[in-house]
Parts: sequence; C-alpha cells; structure tokens
Amino acid sequence: MEKFQEIERSIIKKYRKEIWSKFIKAISEYELIQENDNIMVCISGGKDSFLLAKCIQELQRHSKVKFTAHYVVMDPGYNKRNQEFILNNAKILNVPIEIFKSDIFDIVTKANSKSDCYLCARMRRGCLYNKAKELGCNKIALGHHFNDVIETTLLSMFYGSEIKTMMPKLHSENFAGLELIRPLYLVKEDSIISWCKFNELTFINCACRFTDNNSIINTSKRKEMKELIKNLRKINNNIDYNIFKALDNINLDCVLGSRKKGQYKSFLEDYNK
Repeated sequence: MEKFQEIERSIIKKYRKEIWSKFIKAISEYELIQENDNIMVCISGGKDSFLLAKCIQELQRHSKVKFTAHYVVMDPGYNKRNQEFILNNAKILNVPIEIFKSDIFDIVTKANSKSDCYLCARMRRGCLYNKAKELGCNKIALGHHFNDVIETTLLSMFYGSEIKTMMPKLHSENFAGLELIRPLYLVKEDSIISWCKFNELTFINCACRFTDNNSIINTSKRKEMKELIKNLRKINNNIDYNIFKALDNINLDCVLGSRKKGQYKSFLEDYNK
C-alpha cells in the first residue's frame, strides 16, 4: 500500500468518528454538496485545506451524489521554500493540484497599509472567486474547521461588539451564482493535528510573507481566543460545544436587538404588541 493510500485509509478507519463522520454530517446537515456541483477546493498549503482535499476525494469515490472537484492553490507570492513544501505534500497525498499565481503580496507591500492582513484577505478572496468563475465552478470549498467557528464568534463579541459566526455556507455578494462552503465545519482542530501526527505529515503553518520573520503572529487575537477557550475548557470541558450550540439556539425573546440585511430591530418594537 502506498503512502497516500495509508493516509486515505486513516481518514475512513482510524479517524472515522473524529473526522470522516463529522465531515459527512456537515455535508448532509447543511446541504453543502448537491448533484452536478462543480467545486473548487482551495488549498493554502496548510493541514486543514489538505485534509479537506483528501476528504473531498474520498467523497467523490464513495458518494452516490456525483460532482466535480478542482484542487486549486493560489500562489500570492510565496517564497521558494513554501512553494516546494506545497508541491511535495501534494505529491505525498496524491492531490492533483493546479497552481495559479497572483501578485497580492507585492501589491499589499507597496500599499503599506496598517491593515495588511485585511487587505490581503480581501484580495485573496477576489482572486479565488475569479478563478472559480474561470473554471466554471458554482462552489468554493474552504478548510475552516470547528475551532475557527468558535474563535470567530468570540472575536466578533469581544472586538466587534456583535454576535455573529462563520457560516457553513453563504452566497457570494459580488459573484452571482457562486457559493462558499465549509465541509470541515464540525471537525475539531485537535483531530486534524492528531491525523497529521499519525501519518507523519508536516504542513506550512503560515506562508504569509508578512509573518515569515514577525513574532506578532504569536500575539494575534485569534491565538488569544485559542488560549481563552483552552483555559475555559479546564472549567467546563464542553465549553466550545456550548458556544457553538448557542448560535443555533438564539432566544429572540431575550435579546436587546438584532440586525438583518443591515436593518436594526429593537426589542421595543414588539414589546407592547
């Protein structure tokens, strides 16, 4: 059995409960993939997106629902080492990646913005949507996982003064007919890390030029949320699940206000009705 086959087997067998079943549950529960979908699977080079690619490959083999998948890597200006790392992992995992280049890193560097990450993220998203259109895709799959959802929720509360989360799927506002999906939505990061270690796989953590030699990533707000959740879990082992479930169980009778499509509604509007 070749290395990539052992890796595939581990997803279905050893990590069936932690990864495969939760991947399938998200696909089914949130109706992420339908017959004849043409999906662009976005691979950044990290553990999450490569696992997503392998899960999508397995789904193609075993599912009765027929769909097409393109495994795409956008190179915004990675250094040579990271380029080789991504190519080598794609070979090990037997993922037929297509690489397309952009000059995002150069543009962001010249812009000298105080919000490099925000600008880079917006430009990346635009490039990916354009590539998906070029490929004739109707969906873009990203590798965000359960922990990303919880961290995003807390970041929105603590630093954005609002309650919102990372959705399992959403329609693009600027690219008609394109939908973004997150098939690893229910998979926990610890399970992904365990899968990597079991298969002796190493992936790039961050291929961003701006953090290659910058310790600021170690004090990022998202890392702050990771540490907070880790500490809260010592008090309540189900804390992350409870946060997740709360977003699916909002009691509108007990909130001061809500906003939908930009329109704010106060509880006072219905208070005396």
